[in-house]
Amino acid sequence: MNPLTLSRRAAALLAGSALLAVAAMPLAAARIPSYIAAAVADPARPAADTARDADRKPAETLAFAGLKPGMTVAEIIPAGGYFTRLLSAVVGPKGKVFALQPPPRPPAAGASAPPPPPPVEAIAADAHYSNVQVLVQPLATPSLPAPVDFFWTSQNYHDLHNVPGIDIGAFNRAVFNALKPGGIYVVLDHAAEAGSESRDTSTLHRIDPAVVKREVLEAGFRFDGASTVLANPADPHTAKVFDPAIRGKTDQFIYRFRKPR
Repeated sequence: MNPLTLSRRAAALLAGSALLAVAAMPLAAARIPSYIAAAVADPARPAADTARDADRKPAETLAFAGLKPGMTVAEIIPAGGYFTRLLSAVVGPKGKVFALQPPPRPPAAGASAPPPPPPVEAIAADAHYSNVQVLVQPLATPSLPAPVDFFWTSQNYHDLHNVPGIDIGAFNRAVFNALKPGGIYVVLDHAAEAGSESRDTSTLHRIDPAVVKREVLEAGFRFDGASTVLANPADPHTAKVFDPAIRGKTDQFIYRFRKPR
């Protein structure tokens, strides 16, 4: 075969590859529902949140989770409200977000002023997030005004293992009872070394994914899928998640569980 023919074939192959890549782009975009894309693009989100999107991949995460408009959601320990705002925007005006916040710690001895209210209270007071309601209650047994469609915990399931007196089995059973039949329970957390069980929950703030699966299944849930969108095989699982060398880049797992109908 002469060089000219080879050159033409190579050009044809490159052109075909380019066409396939272009054709695949809408398919990838189609995996993110429009209501989730709109929530992520909401201009009301603070810059501090959007700056973290590249690492946290909220669109892919929420799409995998199966959150939809009109759902009622319970979020445990909302912290700074990164996902609270997104959950609120996705479920929309016909939905509801219950932000479950533990009672504030008593002020330290000699403190001149009580600690500031958690950020989620400011979010709930913002008219833009009028479907958010803060429920201050002990973490051990979450209780909701009515059954919900969706229960969400992000980067803090491991912390439950560090709450004095908490019974993880009772907690997961309370989540089970708080969900409607067919309801979804999503656990997103920092992965610990395989086989480490709950050894690193208070030191490295990580947990063995196998422990989470076992504990949740024991409460009666059915395993409904896992996502590797936040996985990082290069994470050695030996550093605290707040270590600047790994912060924002930890190996994370996302498990979806479902309450049987």
